[in-house]
Amino acid sequence: MHLVDAKGLLIKSGGHYGMNIYRGCSHGCIYCDSRSKCYHFTHPFEDIEVKQNAPKLLENALRSKRKKCIIGTGAMSDPYMHCEEELELTRKCLEIILRYGFGVAVQTKSDRILRDIDILDEINKKTKCVVQITLTTYDDDLCSIIEPNVCSTKRRIEVLNEMQARGIPTIVWLCPILPFINDTEDNINCILNECVRVGVKGIINFGMGLTLREGDREYYYAALDKHFPGLKNKYIEVYGNAYDIPSPNSQMLTKLFKSICHDNGILSTPDECFNYMCDFPEKYHQMSLFEV
Repeated sequence: MHLVDAKGLLIKSGGHYGMNIYRGCSHGCIYCDSRSKCYHFTHPFEDIEVKQNAPKLLENALRSKRKKCIIGTGAMSDPYMHCEEELELTRKCLEIILRYGFGVAVQTKSDRILRDIDILDEINKKTKCVVQITLTTYDDDLCSIIEPNVCSTKRRIEVLNEMQARGIPTIVWLCPILPFINDTEDNINCILNECVRVGVKGIINFGMGLTLREGDREYYYAALDKHFPGLKNKYIEVYGNAYDIPSPNSQMLTKLFKSICHDNGILSTPDECFNYMCDFPEKYHQMSLFEV
């Protein structure tokens, strides 16, 4: 971990803003796209870059904005990594978002988010909060291999349940689905049934497979050699150097996914989910017009 003073924090995307308080990650997920060379990391991925002035930058930015919107975090680096326990930068930023009347969409794999459920609850009561949790495998033993330094799937489902109990809407990221590893009907069915049970609002899936490019491909293949001997050679034989790596079971799994979502009124396309998350409540837009 190393500390930096960042020049900026918020990045505008459509009608909302995104922020990454940390850069890099300690979760060790074997498939992580953020390791890709296209993101131009100048430090080891596990040496977390901490934007120590993030709360100050955020407050300066929000103080000057009259039009309220959703502030997203977690798209590139998880806001609830191990270092957040000590630094509490995510919590400080949530307090600022609450103070200035903005909404928030938080994406994480960590149960550390429960520490801040009080603030998330307040934001959701005042404007809007959406919590996004990644689920890839229902098997916790497999989870400990492909996502080694983060809480289990069962624990993440408990997080979803806790958010539901508070009336905080949730979105699940059902990705990536790794060919020949977690791309089974039983796995997808178990995850989806739990999503139904805990009442998630939507599920994001970009196709039953994963993507690999320079940087994350090498890390992924090294993990395959360590945990799934022989599987790397199968990937090379089937997919070559392709970016898109679809599961051989993709068609069947996608049909199952769409069917369960349709039958239970769950948003099931990325556009639907993103539009829902970015939609700021109209009554607060109207109120902000009269703010001094």
